[in-house]
Amino acid sequence: MNLNWTQKEFEAYVLLYAAHCNLIEDKNEQDYIHTIVDEKTFHKIHTEVVVDSEKENLQKIQQYLSENNLTQQDKEALLRNIKKVLFADGTVDYLEKNVYQILKKMIS
Repeated sequence: MNLNWTQKEFEAYVLLYAAHCNLIEDKNEQDYIHTIVDEKTFHKIHTEVVVDSEKENLQKIQQYLSENNLTQQDKEALLRNIKKVLFADGTVDYLEKNVYQILKKMIS
């Protein structure tokens, strides 16, 4: 896979993946993501997240992380934003909790 993402596109991908992990993208989750990324990036990356399989989602995230050195500060900010996306609708279900744990292991 050839990922030519900017860091914002990567962040959008991760946040949209987290929002989409239980197949229910709440408006509050989308609204929060819009505070992080612009509309054009949101729509471009949203299509990619939805079309990719679960396996492809995780492979792309892992590949980006292995090819790009995120600072500890960037990693912590990303994990905080993932939590905020997952809590945006007021609840965190079992699938969201599991996805957060997977992403935390990958990112940390």
